[in-house]
Amino acid sequence: MTAPSKTGHLSLVSVGPGDLSLVPERARDALLRADVIVAYDLYLRWVAPLITTQDVLTPPLTQEKERARLAIERARSGQRVALVSSGDIGVYAMAGLVFEDLPESPDFGVEVIPGITSATACASLLGSPLTHDFATLSLSDLLCPWEWIEHRARHIAGADLACVLYNVQSRARQEGVYRVLRLMLEHKRPETVCGVVRNAYREDQEVRVTTLGELLEQKFDMLTTVVIGNRFTERKGRWMYTPRGYNDWQADAAPEVAPTHALPEHAIWVYGGTRDGNALALALAEAGQQVVLSVATDLGAQVAPAHPNLCLYGGPAGAEARRRALRGARAVVDATHPYAGVITPQLREITAELDVPYLRYERPSTLPDPLPDGVVLADSFVHAAELAAPHGRVFLATGSKDLAAFREAAPDAEVFVRVTPQPEVMARVLELGVPPQNVSAMVGPFSHEFNVAQWRAWSVGAVVTKDSGAQGGLPAKLSAARELGVPLIVVRRPDAVPGAFSSPEALIGSLKELP
Repeated sequence: MTAPSKTGHLSLVSVGPGDLSLVPERARDALLRADVIVAYDLYLRWVAPLITTQDVLTPPLTQEKERARLAIERARSGQRVALVSSGDIGVYAMAGLVFEDLPESPDFGVEVIPGITSATACASLLGSPLTHDFATLSLSDLLCPWEWIEHRARHIAGADLACVLYNVQSRARQEGVYRVLRLMLEHKRPETVCGVVRNAYREDQEVRVTTLGELLEQKFDMLTTVVIGNRFTERKGRWMYTPRGYNDWQADAAPEVAPTHALPEHAIWVYGGTRDGNALALALAEAGQQVVLSVATDLGAQVAPAHPNLCLYGGPAGAEARRRALRGARAVVDATHPYAGVITPQLREITAELDVPYLRYERPSTLPDPLPDGVVLADSFVHAAELAAPHGRVFLATGSKDLAAFREAAPDAEVFVRVTPQPEVMARVLELGVPPQNVSAMVGPFSHEFNVAQWRAWSVGAVVTKDSGAQGGLPAKLSAARELGVPLIVVRRPDAVPGAFSSPEALIGSLKELP
């Protein structure tokens, strides 16, 4: 009697994010029963207790096709094979590669064992951002043309899907993620709640909740996953979450493009958010121009000037909404803050597309040249944080936008902040771990005397600020720091827009020449 031939078996095994406790029971069983394990060697460290007498084959990274070929060959020869992948083997992993090479009817068994992919692992650490519809997008162009990645990103943003970005940034791909984030910002608000997770469920795990606008200032790597919420995604404490269903959402929670029919046609639109922006809008209105002043917050509307020729517009943010609102505008005046990294490029792009004249006003720098003793120029906010950290107690005169980056770069510094009195800003500051007694919520301008009194009361060791000109109170900060003998660390300005005006009168004169 002839013994039956041995039948091979191929298990495509998912071992999750990197924690043995998150390896499914069925995956454990497949590993323990295998004659041969094929894997990238890093994955085997996570399941080392499950490896005993199995034959182990570890072709290196970038040898994925070789791993698939070896696994099929061993299964075809009659062995039980476990081909191992991190996360879920069917998501950006080895399963598809195996099926490409499998025959139509293999003479050995095949099973796919699901696991916890990076999207759900990271979502669990952030809270519950993927409760409703979502998409995943890999930013690696090794297997997909970059044009396709941008095309898909644009549609994900347009559909307002929550999104998980894989393969976010590598040494060779530094700029792609920022291009995708800017595409997202064409449809999503800069305040959209986002999460960043690095090394989920592994050593050196990092988790933080941030905003879409802030992501543009951050650095990532291949171990990082970014989760971008939809318009309904919210913060709660240190978490983020997306409500479960449409029935739970209030109609007024979904911002729609504000009706523009009541706004004057062929008006000059002014984007400000600054005192000089408001002053420009008022000067234009007093000169007989029809002006629409765009305000981004309730506070902005409260402090905006009033004039019969001036209307306020508080419609939704995002490039698409602005594109719709600006059709028919006579001109756009961009008087936003010199450090506004999102709105200025967006307005330039939209006005060029709509053939609307764009004029940039940028308040003059008042930083002395040469720099006086005690004043240090930093190339970036992270650089400023590194310079300030040794001084212990640091006063940030830079608002809340860069607070998260500062705390990450200087985690041991005791931070004192001065921010605008808006509930969402205060909530953000407290969520980032700044004690209430270290927060001052006020609207400037702040005098030399006020700065001296406040910084002395807090015994600050250093002050970080921006080169925000006279309107931003830089001279008063310079003199106060000098009187107290504390270093003033000034974050260098971004390059000015070519042709920017530094004189309101010159800008208004140029506008009068428009047809």
